[in-house]
Amino acid sequence: MKLVKFAYNTGIHWGVLDKNNTTLHTDLSKTPALKDFNSVMDFFEGYPHATQLPDLISLLDVTRLAPVLPTKNVLCIGKNYHDHILEFDGSAEDIEKIKENPIFFSKAISSIIATNTLINPHTNITSQVDYEAELGVIIGKACLNVTEEEALDYVYGYTCINDVTARDIQKRHQQWMRGKSLDTHCPIGPCLVTADEIGDPQNLKIRSIINGDLRQDANTSLMMHSVAAQISVLSQGMTLNPGDIIATGTPKGVGMGFNPPKFLKPGDEVEIYIEKIGSLINVVGQ
Repeated sequence: MKLVKFAYNTGIHWGVLDKNNTTLHTDLSKTPALKDFNSVMDFFEGYPHATQLPDLISLLDVTRLAPVLPTKNVLCIGKNYHDHILEFDGSAEDIEKIKENPIFFSKAISSIIATNTLINPHTNITSQVDYEAELGVIIGKACLNVTEEEALDYVYGYTCINDVTARDIQKRHQQWMRGKSLDTHCPIGPCLVTADEIGDPQNLKIRSIINGDLRQDANTSLMMHSVAAQISVLSQGMTLNPGDIIATGTPKGVGMGFNPPKFLKPGDEVEIYIEKIGSLINVVGQ
């Protein structure tokens, strides 16, 4: 099911989105499938109390929030799609090295925003703001030293992530975290979809659409390191906690991959779409 975290009146709450994606059901006690939800609420901030809310609320009457704030920085994998490596002038040798050992980095928690929130272009320090459509994985229970075969049992759900990146800052500092961690540069949402509804995370359409122009159009089956493999590697010696987020890489079609590059500019609408989850939509501010 699709869970939405939202602000309503003075509180933060959760609701289940209906099939028409227009109305939230807020009395989660009537949703048996959420029996494990309470066990992760210390990490999934905000718990709905039915006595304080109407049973049904229109999405138009609430402010959507990012589904989760993790216990650590957003964990990310770089260069996880073959064609994305090539659009950055990668070689066959680069691909073989990355197949053997995935590249991980992180984005600061302070970069997280929700759908329908403005992306700050930070024009005073960057002129190369880029987009990256990514499947987000949300951990549901403590996870340490798990095998690839066990890994998906630790997933609570999935969401969309836009790994917004300041390419010039990334290049200038010769590492990835700063160029990917500016405030507002990690939109997440529009909802959290429970793992049972997604099924196989390696068979989902993934797209980015800028002002109606389709830029990225791929499938998560093209990942070099699967969701399960990423969880297993990251959990070796480092505990993944409920609410932690993994951004699983982006396919080809990012702005820097075009000639000339197609970086984001103020006023641009950025849509990240993933099958079975929906669309994360943000506009670039002034």
